[in-house]
Amino acid sequence: MREGPGQAGRAYARGDVTMKAEILKMLREADGYISGQQICEKLGVSRTAVWKVMRQLREEGYQVEAVRNRGYHIAGTPDILTKEELESVMTTRWAGRNVVYYDETDSTNLRVKQIGDAGAPEGTLAVADMQTAGRGRRGRAWESPPASSIYMSILLRPDIAPEKAPMLTLVMACSVAEGIMDCEDVAVQIKWPNDIIIKGKKLVGILTEMSSQVDYINHVTVGVGINVNMTGFPEEIKETATSLRIETGHMVRRSSLIAAIMKRLEGNYEIFLGTGDLSGMMEKYGRMLVNLNREVLILGEGEPYRALALGITKTGELIVRREDGSEEEIFAGEVSVRGVYGYV
Repeated sequence: MREGPGQAGRAYARGDVTMKAEILKMLREADGYISGQQICEKLGVSRTAVWKVMRQLREEGYQVEAVRNRGYHIAGTPDILTKEELESVMTTRWAGRNVVYYDETDSTNLRVKQIGDAGAPEGTLAVADMQTAGRGRRGRAWESPPASSIYMSILLRPDIAPEKAPMLTLVMACSVAEGIMDCEDVAVQIKWPNDIIIKGKKLVGILTEMSSQVDYINHVTVGVGINVNMTGFPEEIKETATSLRIETGHMVRRSSLIAAIMKRLEGNYEIFLGTGDLSGMMEKYGRMLVNLNREVLILGEGEPYRALALGITKTGELIVRREDGSEEEIFAGEVSVRGVYGYV
């Protein structure tokens, strides 16, 4: 019998959360200062162990204050990305609860596929500070500089037919867009099927890959790349790419953004599993669709042609109306959609 979404992840998570992550969480949740004795009693550890963690946190860049007879207080958190930081901010039941962190790796999608094959629980999240072989849709390279962006991939084990797996790309796109707007005062949109856009420029790319049998999914890997704190881009993409820092004017904490996206994904994924399609998400996806009621250029194997984008079907195809009035459904794996006068 297969486990429901996240059951294995929930069973795994609590025992794997480190003492440092628990202490970080306690510091953030404390109303003012929290004494070393309170931490010791809750976690069942020595004062020396607590002191060592506080020293490690300061070395990593956390602004931890210690006042005699009052205890510890966290005054500020810079943009730090570690396993413990991520564990300390997660509020989900299963999505992202089992964190695998890399200072540097080739591709988080490759790492998740590997640990998925080894039996990792659903919801396992691989996060890297830097990728050396990041990939986008259609095999394109994804720029992956260190200490500035989010490179993450989540392992899913949906009990659905393999032909339904591409819909998970749209589930993630919706979740990422909502998570960003939960954290930042920006209006993001989705360029069908899976790019997240701000003011006509690309902010996020999503890549979904599947391991399956003829009629059975072993696991699905959904990778997400987000331009977060980048302040500039290479010449060849600077006209079409942007970052949250450029758009908001301030540094964004990547860990908080990841946690918000995992929270949204957990809810949207369970809606998707409940309906078996995108019918429960079509309305909100449509509201964020940058192509909606706009003329687009369809690029496939045949001659490119212009059409009006009308929305998506419950299985994720883009509905377009040709110039002769006929309507058709466009499959993401077969064509690309571009704006007539620019990227969107």
